[in-house]
Amino acid sequence: MTPELLVASLQLTIPELMLAVGSMVLLMIGVFSGNRSSTMVTGLAVALLIISGLWLVLVSGEGLAFGGSFLQDPFARFMKVLTLIGSITAMVMAVGHAQEEQIDRFEFPVLIVLATLGMMLMISANDLIALYLGIELQSLALYVIAAINRDSARSTEAGLKYFVLGALSSGMLLYGASLIYGFTGHIGFEEIAETLASGDRSLGVIFGLVFLLAGIAFKISAVPFHMWTPDVYEGAPTPVTAFFAAAPKIAAMAMLVRIVIEAFEPVALDWQQIIVFISIASMVLGAFAAIGQRNIKRLMAYSSIGHMGYALVGLAAGSQVGVRGVAIYMLIYMVTTLGTFACILAMRRKEEGNVEQIDDLSGLASTNPLMATVLTVFMFSLAGIPPLAGFFAKYFVFLAAIESGLYALAVIGVLASVVGAYYYLRIVKIMWFDEAGESFVPVSGELRLVMGVSGLFVIGYVLVGGPIGQAAGVAAKTLFIAG
Repeated sequence: MTPELLVASLQLTIPELMLAVGSMVLLMIGVFSGNRSSTMVTGLAVALLIISGLWLVLVSGEGLAFGGSFLQDPFARFMKVLTLIGSITAMVMAVGHAQEEQIDRFEFPVLIVLATLGMMLMISANDLIALYLGIELQSLALYVIAAINRDSARSTEAGLKYFVLGALSSGMLLYGASLIYGFTGHIGFEEIAETLASGDRSLGVIFGLVFLLAGIAFKISAVPFHMWTPDVYEGAPTPVTAFFAAAPKIAAMAMLVRIVIEAFEPVALDWQQIIVFISIASMVLGAFAAIGQRNIKRLMAYSSIGHMGYALVGLAAGSQVGVRGVAIYMLIYMVTTLGTFACILAMRRKEEGNVEQIDDLSGLASTNPLMATVLTVFMFSLAGIPPLAGFFAKYFVFLAAIESGLYALAVIGVLASVVGAYYYLRIVKIMWFDEAGESFVPVSGELRLVMGVSGLFVIGYVLVGGPIGQAAGVAAKTLFIAG
């Protein structure tokens, strides 16, 4: 690589370089200052992510870097901004709860920055090796974050389960990548697409594709690779669960979209069948398995599985409209989920500390009407009730499926939404109509901010949906021009 190409590559990757260098600096600050530096390191980490996001939006250019391994385009920029917002919000939500959840260590924000760096590399990966490196950087940080509360058996168990199953999924993904390389002779997405377009579609490539999709399905907790999700969501400290529910899902979904649209567009019929199956299985399991849950974090885990299924409806369409629908869906899902987890973090009593049972919300409308109202808005949005943001999210992906002739998939999605509405509405019923229990302690300023901004977005999406839809449309169009 010539010096000119190296400089051009470094300029394109400045947001990632900021996070890489910044995380090392933060680690040094934490090491030399000890655990008392936790708050300062968290503040600096949030500032670092914000600066990286601003550079990405205002300064960063577009193009290929490092011999085509790294791609910066409007789709990458859109999904990276969502990922950064998710990481920043999760870190802000953790501030007031770090001591109680025993995550007040300087390593926590450093690990989140490293995980976010991995996610950004995943989104911009343009070949199989860059993809795998991004996934592993993200995953190794997430394994540690899940088990960061070493004094909690639940947290340690969650981290261990996530690590073992994550290692299995990484192995499947790597095996799939090696099969694809072996049968096409290429690792770059464009080269793979060209080889497949020339008619060189062997059974080995399809097997490789299946293993590759299985590894990525684990990252977005789609059925049948969802088994880690309820246990990790319940066992990990709640601020960690909020992070898991948002940013990593955005990055993994963006990576999945890029792979199937850019690298495997010539064999669309093959991967569409896989995506349709995963989508239906996720929607149905997410709808029915959550009904019997009594722990609100486990319920949100099954809700997440279902919502990944809905997002995959848009991807199954394989069209520009479908990818636009996926981008909008992930944005709305992230905002609503972070708002919901802000409410879950606010479920705190003086003697008991944080409580997680759905019945603990009993009569919340009489003890904290504002929080009950906001949580009701989030539940209605997750259920897809108009005119809230969640309705538009489902509308766009179902519309894309219908336009592509996937009528059965759209009908199953609507029916699953009806079933899923039951457990969201049950929470609303418990808050508004059951007898009031002991009240929660006052909500911290950070959580009030997240609840307020998320609630306003969900209610007022009708007003801001136009520009968001246009940005998502530009992002989606990029993939199809490239393809």
